[in-house]
Amino acid sequence: MRAAGVDLLRAVRNDTPVSMTDSPVTEHRNSVRRIITGEAALLLGFLLLGLVLLPVAIYLVGQAIFGDYGGGSFSHFYSELSSRIRAGDGAAWFLVLSPYLGWQTLRLIGLGWRMAGRRPLPRSQ
Repeated sequence: MRAAGVDLLRAVRNDTPVSMTDSPVTEHRNSVRRIITGEAALLLGFLLLGLVLLPVAIYLVGQAIFGDYGGGSFSHFYSELSSRIRAGDGAAWFLVLSPYLGWQTLRLIGLGWRMAGRRPLPRSQ
């Protein structure tokens, strides 16, 4: 960011046109846009995981441990799950969002771990 400010001062002194594409404000906007895009991609990826792979894994593990599902097939299991999601059932939404929530929990634990390892800032008097 400092380099952009120095270029801006040089341009003003030399009466040259200033490009605002390298300004600190534009860099901040691009940074925020990049973070939002990355988080949205992360959410969509984990949502896809929760809607496609997690129900398959739950069905297969449930079938191996408990036997046949009440409806007998994966399609019946998945249609039941999707109808509960559409109805707004909290447990079904928690199931679908659990990969994303688990990832965010791990990120928060990592942040807490890093923050706990830092030295406290000296107190100003």
